[in-house]
Amino acid sequence: MPNSPLLLIVDDSRTSRLLIRAIITSLRPQWRVLEASNGAEALQHMDVDPADYISMDVNMPGASGLEIAAQIRLQHPATRIVLCTANIQESVRHSAAHAGLAFVPKPVTERSVRESLAFWEESHA
Repeated sequence: MPNSPLLLIVDDSRTSRLLIRAIITSLRPQWRVLEASNGAEALQHMDVDPADYISMDVNMPGASGLEIAAQIRLQHPATRIVLCTANIQESVRHSAAHAGLAFVPKPVTERSVRESLAFWEESHA
């Protein structure tokens, strides 16, 4: 379904990616879902098939999720990005807010994914 929304899950934790995928698949079965284990992979995905929505971890090998989100926003300003991270420092929350990103703390739960969904879909309601 090429016109269905595309979610890109960017997280170095395979477990987190699988949990987010499973919850999204149950809540939004029509969505397409791609995964990336780091920022470089995320940028490659965005070059080939830009995502409508992104779930982005902050602490990953290489560039941080905040840095990758900033790069993605330059090329794809309409993409809605949620930082889903265990890094709950006030500086990270402030940086996310300043960049127009939503912030959802880990652990990944159905509730945290529903919070992400609310942010992703609010502009399309």
